[in-house]
Amino acid sequence: MGSTFDTGRLARAARYSFAGLRDGLLRHTAFRLELVLGGMLTPIVIWRGDGGLERAVLLGSLMLVLIVELLNSAVETVVDRIEPERDELSRQAKDLGSAAVLLSLLSVPVLWGLVLYG
Repeated sequence: MGSTFDTGRLARAARYSFAGLRDGLLRHTAFRLELVLGGMLTPIVIWRGDGGLERAVLLGSLMLVLIVELLNSAVETVVDRIEPERDELSRQAKDLGSAAVLLSLLSVPVLWGLVLYG
């Protein structure tokens, strides 16, 4: 009976994940921009966050934007691969992904305002 912890599988998953991050950095301008802005806001988190919970909420909101942006980029990539022509379902899929990014971006000032000033 083999071990349930498969280091080879873990290594492959890590490689795929880092390849995705690399792709996001190299091919997706919005991800790069959000990463830079998040990096600029991170020192404020360390300076203004009062304790671990506040810092976690503030940093978590920035990470959420990056996560949602990567998922949106994945949706757009698949849609473009499956249907390079513009059609209604493709438009809807891309618009829904874009709306998710917008909501994640809007959550940043809301959460920061509540945590830092609320």
